[in-house]
Amino acid sequence: MDKKKVTIPQVCHGHSRPVVDLFYSPITPDGFFLISASKDSHPMLRNGETGDWIGTFEGHKGAVWSSCLDNNALRAASASADFSAKLWDALTGDVLHSFEHKHIVRACAFSEDTKSLLTGGFEKILRVFDMNRLDAPPTEVDKSPGSIRTLTWLHSDQTILSSCTDIGGVRLWDVRSGKIVQTLETKSPVTSAEVSQDGRYITTADGSTVKFWDANHFGLVKSYDMPCNIESASLEPKSGEKFVAGGEDMWVRVFDFYTGEEIGCNKGHHGPVHCVRFTPTGVSYASGSEDGTIRIWQTTPANPEENETSSRRVKHSVDEVSKKIEGFHINKEGKTAEKPSDT
Repeated sequence: MDKKKVTIPQVCHGHSRPVVDLFYSPITPDGFFLISASKDSHPMLRNGETGDWIGTFEGHKGAVWSSCLDNNALRAASASADFSAKLWDALTGDVLHSFEHKHIVRACAFSEDTKSLLTGGFEKILRVFDMNRLDAPPTEVDKSPGSIRTLTWLHSDQTILSSCTDIGGVRLWDVRSGKIVQTLETKSPVTSAEVSQDGRYITTADGSTVKFWDANHFGLVKSYDMPCNIESASLEPKSGEKFVAGGEDMWVRVFDFYTGEEIGCNKGHHGPVHCVRFTPTGVSYASGSEDGTIRIWQTTPANPEENETSSRRVKHSVDEVSKKIEGFHINKEGKTAEKPSDT
C-alpha cells in the first residue's frame, strides 16, 4: 500500500454518541453483516459490504458496550450499562430475551456452534447462557481477577479468552473446569483481543503495543510498539500480511505483519478510534470512533479482478437480504424504521 495514496472511506452516520465496538458476521448465504455498539444505547445493523444501514435495535436504557452476531447472522446480542445483555432477532429487530445482571455488562460473544452466549462485566463473573433454554440459569465460570473488558471463544468453544479493564494480561479459561489455565502477560490492560479467522493467532492491543500470540501454544509471536496508545487492532484474515490499529491519535494505521513497518495512515475521524475490524473477505476494514461515525476503508486487492468479482457477488447477495428485511422493527410498537439522517 502506498503511503502517499489518499484513501477515501465510506462514512456511516447514524449513531449520536461514540461507537465503541464493531463486529462482522462470517459470510452467510445472504452475504455478511456489520453490527455496531454505541454509547447512544442503540446497536445498529449494516450491510457488511457497503455499510448501508439496515436497522436499529431499540430496547436498552444505557450505553451499549459490545454487540455481536451469530454465525448465520440470524440473531444478535448486546451488552449494556443498563445491567443487561439482550438477545435479538436480527431479521425483525425484536428482543428475544433479556439476560439480567447485577452490574454493567461490558462484553458478549456467541459460541462458534451458536448454542451459547458468553457475557462478562463489572461483576467479574463470566456467564454462559444456553441459547436453546433462554430461561435457564446460566453456567457461571470462576470469578475473574478484575472487571471484564473483552471476551471471545477459542478452540471450538473449549476455551474462553478474557481481559480486564484494570489489570494487564489475557486469561485463558478451560470451559469444562471453569478455571484459568494460562495467562498471556502484558504490561497494560488489554483493550482488544481478536482470534484470527484461521485460528492461528490472537491479536491484542495493550497500551501502545500490538501483540500477536500463537493461539495453540500461546507463545508471543510478534510485538510492535505503536505511535500512540492503541485501543484496537485487527489482522487481515486472508493473507495475514498486514494489520490495522487505531487509538487516541484519531488515525487508522496499516502495518506490515512481518516487519511492523507502517504502510498506510488513514485520516478522517474527529475523535479517538475505539475499534477496528477487518471484513471476513479482507477487502476492507471498519473503524468506529468517539466522533460517532463508522468509516469503512478499502484495502489494496492482491488480485483486483478476482476481488471485484467477489465484491459484486457478495454485494448482490447482501442487497437481496436487505430488501427482505425492510420491515425491521425498531420499537415496541413494531413500526417500520426510517433510515437515520446523515446529518
